[in-house]
Amino acid sequence: MKSLFRFVLLALVLLVVALVSALTAMRFAIHGRETKVPDLVGKAPAEARRIAEASGFDMVVERQYFSPTVPEGKILSQVPAAGMRVRRGWQLRVAQSLGPQRVEIPNVIGESERAAEINIRRRGLDVSVVSQISLPGATADQVVAQSPPPAASGVSIPKISLLTAQPAPPETYIMPSFIGHTLESASAALKDAGFRLGNVTSVAPPAAPSPASIIVSQTPPAGGKIAAGAEISFAVR
Repeated sequence: MKSLFRFVLLALVLLVVALVSALTAMRFAIHGRETKVPDLVGKAPAEARRIAEASGFDMVVERQYFSPTVPEGKILSQVPAAGMRVRRGWQLRVAQSLGPQRVEIPNVIGESERAAEINIRRRGLDVSVVSQISLPGATADQVVAQSPPPAASGVSIPKISLLTAQPAPPETYIMPSFIGHTLESASAALKDAGFRLGNVTSVAPPAAPSPASIIVSQTPPAGGKIAAGAEISFAVR
């Protein structure tokens, strides 16, 4: 019995030692492939790329910003930051400086979206985001606001966002039920609400519809959405 106990205890000790050794080896293997991120800020993209690749990293220029301190064409910032330890093969994302802002932000308010885009790109800028807003009586695709505003200074990103107008959608109403009403009362109600009377047919020919005829069905049916000024048709008896 004692021999069996010693055997089990020895097996557990060996298992623990094996697990610790495996974890230690894995940790050394992982950290062995890590290296310090080089400092690319202030360098030209070609030089920065050579430095990054020599350290086992890939470099990609993601964005461009105006900068009053970093010369045009140089690397302005990087992610991950210099000095961090990351695994080899990691991608270094950098932003490139456009130098100080030298281009004036144009005023494109009141222009069409297409004309505004042409005006912006002609000055070496880009269109960032184009959003729409519904405005009653507005001209479709007309620019009603922009960011940065016209003639803005201290701009960091060479992009302009636009807000364009879209005509407001027509008003809609819920179709009421006229079934059981007389044609005369229904016609008066439609006229007062700004709707038009459409076709009126009789379900009991040869009798012709009269103001006193009772409505038995309607098109559109009750409960549906209808636009202002819509035409309403009835079947009467």
